[in-house]
Amino acid sequence: MKKSLVALALFGAFAATAQAQSSVQIYGTIDAGLGKATGSTTAVTKRDNNKLGFKGTEDLGNGLKAIFQLEIRYESDTGTVENTSGINSRPLFQGQSRVGLQGNFGTVRLGRGLTAFQETSTGFEPWSGMPTPAGFQTDLTVAAYSSDPLSAPGNSKNRFSNAVFYNSPVISGFQFNATVAAKEANNNAAVAASVRNLTTNATGNFAVAANVAPASNPYSVSATYNYAQFAAMAAYERNGLQAKLWSVGASFNPIAELKLMASYQHQDDGNFKIVNTDTKSWVLGANYDVGPGKIRAGYGQKTPDGVAKTKQASLGYDYNLSKRTYLYADISNKKSASAANYNNTTSVSYIGLGVHHNF
Repeated sequence: MKKSLVALALFGAFAATAQAQSSVQIYGTIDAGLGKATGSTTAVTKRDNNKLGFKGTEDLGNGLKAIFQLEIRYESDTGTVENTSGINSRPLFQGQSRVGLQGNFGTVRLGRGLTAFQETSTGFEPWSGMPTPAGFQTDLTVAAYSSDPLSAPGNSKNRFSNAVFYNSPVISGFQFNATVAAKEANNNAAVAASVRNLTTNATGNFAVAANVAPASNPYSVSATYNYAQFAAMAAYERNGLQAKLWSVGASFNPIAELKLMASYQHQDDGNFKIVNTDTKSWVLGANYDVGPGKIRAGYGQKTPDGVAKTKQASLGYDYNLSKRTYLYADISNKKSASAANYNNTTSVSYIGLGVHHNF
């Protein structure tokens, strides 16, 4: 009897230790609402990406851990894998698919995920990087830049595939991040050469063959600093077309409930475009917690060479029903270059209402 009790106790201790050493978490987001933009009908929309994720760690001892993360994107209104512009060709693990090691040296991962710049910049955007039309992340916060222009049609443009990701430990508030992608062709569509037409097309570019490999390794680096109520970032990135972007941002919390933020970006397309090679942009934003809610506000401008300036003003509100669920409302107005004449602007207003749940 005593031997049985001892064996049972040892088994229980071993099981508890094993459980503590390895864990897997299932998580996700579901977001759905109604939205209407100028010139379009009311439709089921989303403020944030819908995702289903799996992440885990295994304790290898001596402060070393094995980690992984897989993230599927889907459309809540249809239940299909996420698509864009009617093209349903995105990877199953569109969000990310990475495995790596974490220790005193920092974190090293291999696979697919947001670049160092793209991941860092979301902390300085008033909608926290959510791709809602009222937000700034997909256009002004990146100065219309694409991290992955040589990916397949319909694929995400703010990630690197076939890449190595590194995040340093945080030392006195500073952290360094880097991403380097392989020189691999990713089934991109051909881009025909174009020249400037002052009436209908103010930009031009060199020809790019289908399924072409980058001339050199795309890479992205960023540095962040956090101290008390202040945070700052600086980043530089070069994609597969040799387009370059640098960005700086800062945020400050004068009181616990209020976060003020600003960012500036500069894209240089001189190695890819024939004319209008530079684009500059800036965004100012604020988040203000009021009772169970949060007010989001932002204003920004994007100034491409030789093209009408883009101006966007946005206002949003979140009402927390619980720690995981909130209702939201967004309204924005964006004035940007007309498709018919890049020297003129068109105005598009957007309003959206919805519910967001984290699980």
